[in-house]
Amino acid sequence: MSDYASFAALFRGTVVEMLFEAATHTPARQALVCDGKVLSHAEYADAVLALARRLAVPGSRGARIAVLLPSGIDACVAHFAVLASGAQLLPLNPTYTPRELKLQLDDAQCDALIADAALRPMLEEALLHDSTMRIVWSDDGFAATSGHDADAAGRTLAPLEPGQLALLQYTGGTSGRPKGVELTHAALRANVEQREAMLPTRPDTERILCAMPLFHSYGMAMGLYLAARCRGALVILSAYRREDLLATVERERITVFPGSPAIFVGLMAHPRFAATDWSSVKVCYSGASALPAAVLRQWEETVKVPIFEGYGQTEAGPVLSFNGPSAPVKAGSVGKPVPQTSIEIVDIETGRVPLGRNACGEIRARGPQLMQGYRNLPLETAQALRDGWLYTGDLGELDDDGYLFIRGRKKDLIIVGGYNVYPREIEDVLLEHPAVLEAAVIGEADGYRGETLHAFIALREGMTASRFELDAHCARNLAKYKLPAKISVVDRLPKTSVNKIDKKALQVAPINDATAETATTGDSPC
Repeated sequence: MSDYASFAALFRGTVVEMLFEAATHTPARQALVCDGKVLSHAEYADAVLALARRLAVPGSRGARIAVLLPSGIDACVAHFAVLASGAQLLPLNPTYTPRELKLQLDDAQCDALIADAALRPMLEEALLHDSTMRIVWSDDGFAATSGHDADAAGRTLAPLEPGQLALLQYTGGTSGRPKGVELTHAALRANVEQREAMLPTRPDTERILCAMPLFHSYGMAMGLYLAARCRGALVILSAYRREDLLATVERERITVFPGSPAIFVGLMAHPRFAATDWSSVKVCYSGASALPAAVLRQWEETVKVPIFEGYGQTEAGPVLSFNGPSAPVKAGSVGKPVPQTSIEIVDIETGRVPLGRNACGEIRARGPQLMQGYRNLPLETAQALRDGWLYTGDLGELDDDGYLFIRGRKKDLIIVGGYNVYPREIEDVLLEHPAVLEAAVIGEADGYRGETLHAFIALREGMTASRFELDAHCARNLAKYKLPAKISVVDRLPKTSVNKIDKKALQVAPINDATAETATTGDSPC
């Protein structure tokens, strides 16, 4: 058995320390459960150490390592192993198309990539045939092969410095270029402790359901890190299917359920929802998008436990505010700031004038969990980080009791099932179709996903494009959650006085479609 306490000291002040503290205190207790496989905290820590040593080749400290794995035990091991190796972690969405992956990998300039072996043909053919990037394949599972690399076993791991970069997380915006958020070890750990202070867990007791993707900031914060911090078991759904989730709640005696409005709405529509045994569940969390008050009421009436809703963004590590058990929950509010965090509402025009209570303006925040900046984007960094404040780009107001209410966004970012989507990226893909002359994408309110994508296109004279053709074109270039739920073909798109496409006109004045409109259906919350 490894000396887990000494490794905890090696990683002091980071989220990696939490895992080795768990292995020190409860080595035999379940840590990870997924698809019939179970790892104890000791097995988890051993697998992390083995992979971290494989990654820590000479000269690799301070490198960037991408992880392209589906949710599961390997993803958890790889996440902590990259951090323990001293490298900066880049988590990637395994449902991305080659085009989307290339955008992030080109910007990140990673030294290595940990990938699912099932993705080998796609990666080798579409992305890496000209690359010198080192690839580590998860052929047999990292837990199963943790002791098989003799060379790696002899490598030592260096102490982690809380101020060094830990995470490179790409997030949405309103331009076509993804923005890489850079967070330090100290910021990640601070946010875990802030959340724990507001939403305390029960040590050695919790069984946490992980239905959110582990490459997403919400899945990390409220799944991966939460379980390590409380020395609990993380029960992972490798794929989101409502019937599997309901069965898992009963079989695994889940106590903590972090979800999203899309998940909650979808579950309540399932025939087995009311009959499911929810008696083990003590608390639910909601994040990623706004939770309708009606959903909150219906859920609590049926399940008989509270949903605590929070707010944040990747740039804030990610949690900024939460409702919690120590104060009344206000429907429609995302709660109060977590400890050591200040939230102000400022004027939209300059961002310098703090507004009074019950006044709507831009939300800005200050605290130890904030990012260092956006990779390779100094101008965007200077706009987002000013005088120690993070300018979120969201609109909101604080009520007389200090509760935060989200009212909208300054820019036209669209959130689909908790994921940020660039309208311009969808428009660029549509414009690559030879029949499309103009394209504009807006978000429309949706009770299940928060928002869905509505694309308006004008065709080139004398050309046609069927809905099937357009759907297939988009599917080749975009992840599923970025696919338009509606595509409307119009004679021309409305313009402003300076001849720009007028998206406000599209939102307030529906246009008759020349094509059928179909919405994406199914179990995926994204």
